[in-house]
Amino acid sequence: MYLRGMKTRSIQVGNIPCGGDQLFLISGPCVIEGRDTMMAVAEGLAELREALPLAGIIYKSSFTKDNRSSVDFYQGPGLDEGLKLLQEVKEQFNFPLLTDIHQADQAMPASEVVDVLQTPAFLCRQTNYITRVASAGLPVNIKKGQFLSPWEMKNVSDKARSTGNEQIMVCERGASFGYNNLVS
Repeated sequence: MYLRGMKTRSIQVGNIPCGGDQLFLISGPCVIEGRDTMMAVAEGLAELREALPLAGIIYKSSFTKDNRSSVDFYQGPGLDEGLKLLQEVKEQFNFPLLTDIHQADQAMPASEVVDVLQTPAFLCRQTNYITRVASAGLPVNIKKGQFLSPWEMKNVSDKARSTGNEQIMVCERGASFGYNNLVS
């Protein structure tokens, strides 16, 4: 399948094929709210994994959400504590892990624990950021900025692939048409 020059590829995330014919799920709390919540969600996802014919489930939660709309919103426990909690989920439930990286210097420490690095939509056009995250060598899930057209993501994925990393996924986030008009 092609989208204006973009070729569909399949990559492996742990034992999960992503981009093939089988449906896979990325799910979990947006931001790490605490150990109890993470474990309860992971337990529910483990039950779902057994019940549904999916290629697999990738557990997603962010140690920090740096793109909150208010300074008063909870941002997460931070890199060190967050990675410890994610490691515990991985060990107990055998999920591949995905987390957001909001600063390029978080990529290498996070890559020691997680299986996929995810980039926020707001940062998808930042060349140095995208290339540093992709240079960690893990699969990268790049969220499409709502301010971009789908075909503009070819340049973003080309930036990531320029590092030699071919394990690039692109996540559609919809498009904004004027103020507060998000269409998915």
